[in-house]
Amino acid sequence: MAEKYQICKYCVMDTSDPVISFNDQGVCNHCEGFRARKDWFPGDSGKNKLNALIDSIKGEGRGKEYDCILGLSGGVDSSYLALKAYEWGLRPLVFHVDAGWNSELAVANIEKVVKHCGYDLHTHVVDWETMRGLHLAFMNAGIANQDIPQDHIFLSSQYHFAIKNNIRTILSGGNLATESIFPTSWHNDAMDSINLLDIHKKYAGGKPKNYQTISMFEYYFWYPIVLKMRTVRPLNFMDFNKEAAIGVLEDVIGWRSYGRKHGESIFTKLFQNYILPTRFGYDKRRPHLSSLIVSGQMTRTQAENELLKPLYDANELEQDIEYFCKKLRIERAEFEDFMTAPLRSYKEFRNWDRKQRAIKFIQNGAERITGKRLRVYS
Repeated sequence: MAEKYQICKYCVMDTSDPVISFNDQGVCNHCEGFRARKDWFPGDSGKNKLNALIDSIKGEGRGKEYDCILGLSGGVDSSYLALKAYEWGLRPLVFHVDAGWNSELAVANIEKVVKHCGYDLHTHVVDWETMRGLHLAFMNAGIANQDIPQDHIFLSSQYHFAIKNNIRTILSGGNLATESIFPTSWHNDAMDSINLLDIHKKYAGGKPKNYQTISMFEYYFWYPIVLKMRTVRPLNFMDFNKEAAIGVLEDVIGWRSYGRKHGESIFTKLFQNYILPTRFGYDKRRPHLSSLIVSGQMTRTQAENELLKPLYDANELEQDIEYFCKKLRIERAEFEDFMTAPLRSYKEFRNWDRKQRAIKFIQNGAERITGKRLRVYS
């Protein structure tokens, strides 16, 4: 936290982001960055781009059983994208990763989406002992992004499965309308396998078994340049509204809301709504609500009222902590020790930051020269 507290005059981001800055009007760099974006096309401006994207996906998949792969968590974004892909006539292979923390509601929502759209679903179940070891290692490491063991395997297993099935396009429900603001000072890159493997080695010993990571070489060279893979975000080419999407999902397939972002994962729910704000001082509601403000889906007053609400019901919190400890086979005292242990930066462990900066510098130069986008995400 900065010595002097300050909050943005437009959104609700504040100095809990230690590198936040404000202009003369008191508006933060996150808002200014969003206004300068050139990759968000809501309304009519994105229709032609979206149609061109759909046509290119269909053309790429001509003669194949599937034309793309779609990761489905059961959350709002991925569920709505699955429904839209069905309307567009795409033929995605739907892929779900079960890392051991699915809520019963998430499983039910996934089943409803798949049944309605008639999709083929492949579920990759992550070896639980490996996941448990990674979670405990990250808890002992004391870094802020405790979600990395889940986030990395969600993406890495999806890429590997796409390659195995000769699929080059991955549909992502990620979007700027609901998650454009993200303070990078709070977390490190979940794709940083160097960091993940070093933390596991220091606190669990050796390499995680039955857990396939993605290397820097694969992510920045092999996938996008050699295999010509791409991850696309169609929701950025439409007027995506979170509440409207929930209404459509509820009306069309009987999908049920989780009541909070990422409520489909019991771990992420506890991490974002208790561990992160209590231990690290980061309230993920601030970037989430700020994203809705800058995209015109919420007023600042509405966001301030949301922030006044408690992050957790006391009884629900107790139940989730009890489940968390039982699942990881740790005593409650160990959990409390974790909550008060010294904090560390991910930079205290090996990471790919220096190499990544060099690669991005080269990548940006090559893209300016060739006019082509040479990266997995587009």
